Amino acid sequence: MISTLFYSITSRRAGQSRTPKKVELTTVATAAAALSVGQEIKPGDVKLVSIPRDRFPAGGFEKTEQVVGRPVISNILLDEPVMAGRLAERGSGFGLAPLIPTGMRAVTVKVNEVIGVAGFLLSGMRVDVLVTMRPSGEGGARTNTVLQNIVVAAAGQQIQPDATGKAVNVPVVTLLVTPDQAEALTLAGNEGRIQLVLRNSGDQSTARTRGSEVGDLYAPNRPLVAPVRRAASPKAPVAEAPVAPAAPVVLPPQSDEVQVIRGSQVSMEPVGAGGKK
Repeated sequence: MISTLFYSITSRRAGQSRTPKKVELTTVATAAAALSVGQEIKPGDVKLVSIPRDRFPAGGFEKTEQVVGRPVISNILLDEPVMAGRLAERGSGFGLAPLIPTGMRAVTVKVNEVIGVAGFLLSGMRVDVLVTMRPSGEGGARTNTVLQNIVVAAAGQQIQPDATGKAVNVPVVTLLVTPDQAEALTLAGNEGRIQLVLRNSGDQSTARTRGSEVGDLYAPNRPLVAPVRRAASPKAPVAEAPVAPAAPVVLPPQSDEVQVIRGSQVSMEPVGAGGKK
């Protein structure tokens, strides 16, 4: 009797375990092809894939019409779910425009290989902007750091590195700045020479600098070699080097002298070392 009851219970449980659990499905929009930054999504760029509802990614989309017409602001790989954080709002433009945060401006400055940090600038890097110019009313040129921790939006025509990951040498660099910084950067580009200085993206500190002038390269606090003393010239007198304190003069010991009379001649002759005895 007991064995019959045990067999009946285990049979019912085994039958229940073999019953497939119903899984609720939904769809998620994924990339039908690789989508690049600045590209506006079209109907053929996305496809719907069925997945369990409990695996639906946060920020995903269930319908293609939810993503069509929105610009891409971060590269999306093939078959990767399209996420809200990788898209800009409709109407924000295409190309570089969707990458500009609200309240910021994109300013392009002309650069060469040296100013562009030898071609190593890529979007997302951060730079300081140095300006060399001759202030009005002053004689010499002066270099100052006018902007710090500025984000590079683009380097020339390309926003992302190429397939090999190498930066492309280009004649312009686009920076993300505030409206006030845009005015300062434009004035600096028109009145002076701009130099970009690459910095660590994790370094958020702001350095306090006083600027540099030509005379600072020969500042008196630098260790200098004492100039060589030369013969004076009536046309171009040479300034003498500082004279070190003279060492005390040690006189040789004086020898004893005796008076010698030879007839009518009288003389004093030394007696001792080096003299006659």
